[in-house]
Amino acid sequence: MKNPAAFWDKVAVKYAKSPISDMDAYTYSLERTRSYLSPEDHILEVGCGTGSTALLLAENVKQITASDLSPNMLRIGREKAEDQGVSNIKFINAELSDSKIDIGPYDAVLALNILHLLEDMPAAIERINGLLKPGGIFISKTVCALGTGTPFKYRLMKLILPLMQMIGKAPYVNFMEISELEEIISSGGFKIIETGNYPASPTSRYVVAKKIEKT
Repeated sequence: MKNPAAFWDKVAVKYAKSPISDMDAYTYSLERTRSYLSPEDHILEVGCGTGSTALLLAENVKQITASDLSPNMLRIGREKAEDQGVSNIKFINAELSDSKIDIGPYDAVLALNILHLLEDMPAAIERINGLLKPGGIFISKTVCALGTGTPFKYRLMKLILPLMQMIGKAPYVNFMEISELEEIISSGGFKIIETGNYPASPTSRYVVAKKIEKT
């Protein structure tokens, strides 16, 4: 897609109103994420969207830098933060490669439902590693390859995705195998310490990895 920011700007309002498809899976992975955070942490969320997860985690950390390439997504996030009286989230209009997020190093970096939308994931993992403190935590959740047990509506969506992308109605998506995803993360200087599928179908792989300290 030539202009992904424009695509996400266009769908921001609809996206903000869309319900979470599997609340139990979302809640469980959110609690697992909380277990790795501490009150003194400064964390970065890459692809924060409208800030829903950042707002739920704000009370658990000192500071959140919430970045996204869509100004409209961020506008909604700022409005929600103001309405909820949350003041420790800094929303930044930036892609992962942008120097505007170089205000770490961070104790943790979150990339939730974003890695499968990036065209160069190895470069993204290398960049994330460089933003973390030694021993810092990287937490991701990634839509992976659709298995045979995946509901029909998701398999149909995958079939029509190329056409939707051609007419600008869908973003780039890379449906990786879980093994490929985890190999890229491991090769990027991380030790994987926890994994799970939340939800199991369609598979959304939750990975917690620790930055390997160089000797």
